[in-house]
Amino acid sequence: MSASREVGLIWAQSSNLKIGEAGRIPWEVPEDMARFKAVTMNHPVIMGRKTWESLPARFRPLPGRRNIVVTRNRSLEVPGAETCGGVDEALALAGDDTVWIIGGGEIYRSAMPFATTLHVTEIDVEVPGDTDAPSVEGEWITKTGDWLTSRVDGRQFRYVEYGKPTQTV
Repeated sequence: MSASREVGLIWAQSSNLKIGEAGRIPWEVPEDMARFKAVTMNHPVIMGRKTWESLPARFRPLPGRRNIVVTRNRSLEVPGAETCGGVDEALALAGDDTVWIIGGGEIYRSAMPFATTLHVTEIDVEVPGDTDAPSVEGEWITKTGDWLTSRVDGRQFRYVEYGKPTQTV
C-alpha cells in the first residue's frame, strides 16, 4: 500500500451519532446519496457483508466502482464483488488507487487507523439506531459546509470533511 494513497471513509450520521438502524439508513437525503456517488465513483469501495446485503439488489454491485466485501465467511458468494477477510487485506487488494470505506460500523472502526480523509454528512435529526458513527479522534483539519435543506422533506444537513494535517482538505 502506497504511503501517499488516499484512504477515505464516507458516512452520514444523525446529530446523536447514529448511522444505521436494522441494516438501513434511518433517513432519506437524496443530495447526500448523489454526493456519495460522485465521491466514490471510479474508485474501489470497501464494505462489510452487512452493508453489501443492505444495498438494494439493483445497486449490487455499486456500478462504476470496484466492490470489495470484507467477510469472515471465506466461501461467501458475492456476485460482482471480491471478498477478503479483513480491512488490511481489502486495502492491499485495492492497490494504490484512492479507496473509499463505505461501512458499516465494524469496518469503519477497523479502517480508521488507515484513514487519510473523512467525508461526513451531518443530518440534523435524532434517531434511534443500532449502529454508531465511528469516533473521530486525533489530529484532523476540518472544513465544515453550510447547512443545506433537503428537497425531499426539508431536513437540514451539512458536509464536513476531515483531513490529516499532511493532507489538504
